[in-house]
Amino acid sequence: MSELLEVGKIVRAHGLKGNVVVELWTNRSERVAAGSLLTGTGRDLRVTHSSPTSPSGGRERFLVSFDGIADRESAEALRGEVLRAAPIDEPGSLWVHELVGREVFDAGGGSLGTVQAVEANPASDLLVLGDGRLIPLRFVVDTGERGLTVELPEGLLDL
Repeated sequence: MSELLEVGKIVRAHGLKGNVVVELWTNRSERVAAGSLLTGTGRDLRVTHSSPTSPSGGRERFLVSFDGIADRESAEALRGEVLRAAPIDEPGSLWVHELVGREVFDAGGGSLGTVQAVEANPASDLLVLGDGRLIPLRFVVDTGERGLTVELPEGLLDL
């Protein structure tokens, strides 16, 4: 659980008092709640205040103030920084960083390959296997020690 995960990006400075616009890449808005600790490039950033702004391009954005960032020049220096945070421990939840690298098995126990990435998709996020095949996450029925087990409709993986 010590590896930091990318959770968003500082898009730009806002105003004269050190505020920035943060685009979240996660659906967990508590990542920018007051008191949250985020890591930028070579520095920790403690959130002192945040409020949602209008969404842009489907991503949720927040107006955020960080401790020690009190003017526009300091805020501009943060532009483009990718923000990272510690993984959230929530039993029973599937997290992307826990899926990548896991082997996928069909209901009969046959190996289908290894998850190389997880691709966001409105209907169901997709497991991307090493050979490029895609499996909707909604077909995962078990996340045991051995790997992920999926129950797939017939023909889903036919090329």
